[in-house]
Amino acid sequence: MRGMIVKRSIPATGVSRLASIAVGAALLALSVSASAAPAADADLIARGAYLAKAGDCIACHTAARGKPFSGGLPMNTPMGRIYSTNITPDAETGIARYSEADFAAAMRKGVAKDGHNLYPAMPYPSYARTSDADIHALYAYFMRGVQPVSQPNRKPDIPWPLNARWPLKFWNLLFVDDAPYQEVPGKDAQWNRGAYLVQTLGHCGACHTARGIAFQEKALNERGTAFLGGAALDGWFASNLTGDSNTGLGRWSEEDVALFLRTGANRHATAFGPMTDVINHSTQYLSDADRAAMAHYLKSLGPTRSSGDGAPYDGSTTGAMAHAMAGGQLGAATYATYCLHCHGVTGRGYAPLLAPLAGNPNALEKDPSSLINVVLNGTGALKIQGVPAPYPMPAYRGTLSDQEVADVVTYIRHSWGNGQTEPVSAYRVRGLREATR
Repeated sequence: MRGMIVKRSIPATGVSRLASIAVGAALLALSVSASAAPAADADLIARGAYLAKAGDCIACHTAARGKPFSGGLPMNTPMGRIYSTNITPDAETGIARYSEADFAAAMRKGVAKDGHNLYPAMPYPSYARTSDADIHALYAYFMRGVQPVSQPNRKPDIPWPLNARWPLKFWNLLFVDDAPYQEVPGKDAQWNRGAYLVQTLGHCGACHTARGIAFQEKALNERGTAFLGGAALDGWFASNLTGDSNTGLGRWSEEDVALFLRTGANRHATAFGPMTDVINHSTQYLSDADRAAMAHYLKSLGPTRSSGDGAPYDGSTTGAMAHAMAGGQLGAATYATYCLHCHGVTGRGYAPLLAPLAGNPNALEKDPSSLINVVLNGTGALKIQGVPAPYPMPAYRGTLSDQEVADVVTYIRHSWGNGQTEPVSAYRVRGLREATR
């Protein structure tokens, strides 16, 4: 009849079938969820591994012939020598007992789980502005993606009372900003990505920004005039990364910068000293997009120092070898004997395999430390995709006297339009020889 509701019973077999379908669907959902969880976990760990490379964590936390991240690498500071710590997930000597909050405090505030302050050789003033998501991924990687290593940490070789850590609490209050990086309005996404990588995980300023009297970086971003303007560091001079046309990146294109980050060499210069480790362990493994973003940001920085701080480069090839040797120019004969076969008569080298010296920012820099150091001690080989560079710079500390090193460095800085007229003294060479023994 119209308007009546007719109830129809479902057979028992139908009920059973519906129940089976419901149970099956639930089990399928649980199975999909269970399989998705490990995949998501693996993706997070892989993301953390990538970020650890961006931060170059392995370079400082792995000693020569040591196991990855087990610490023990000696580092010189103005107060004395310290040793990097074990950051593997070992329960007794590593960080296995760190919660994510503990890990974040170490990264951002320089405070270990037991409450002691870390020395700012750990670049936590840069890591402080890392995003929460990246801290989370790094924690997942170090806890579940790194092999535990039982290796006790070494105590610093810093005499009392300089070894007291409590003053670092006040140092942190003055010099550390742990607010995560905020995108700069008016800048495009590539610029902001590059700024984030350079200022935070890349911690470029830790080496390339001059330090103040309290060992603080004089600037942490492009708003400070000293940011990335170059700095003396443990026997080297970390290059000027701003737009100065002589000592900086003014003559480099964005493509030149990105190529240098990928291979450690381009038409202007070749990596040496600590930068070799950065290329070997970090920037070559970044994505093309991230390297391009870093290059885009760096090329946006105007010169932070007067060009008068370095020698002007006029692009000439003056100071020909025969003329220099005939005139008895100091260092010319030493250059002809030990340097010419790689760097050429005109100093232009054979880039990117053999570095040019004409117009090289390190030759134009007022501070000659890097040139002296590389002549004395050579440099480790760049290893790109596991293949060592064929022509690493050899060490001449056992071959050349202090005066010969001083003369050849003076010759390089004065020739081929480099224009640096101030001579290098044997006394300065002797000091670096002793310091890098």
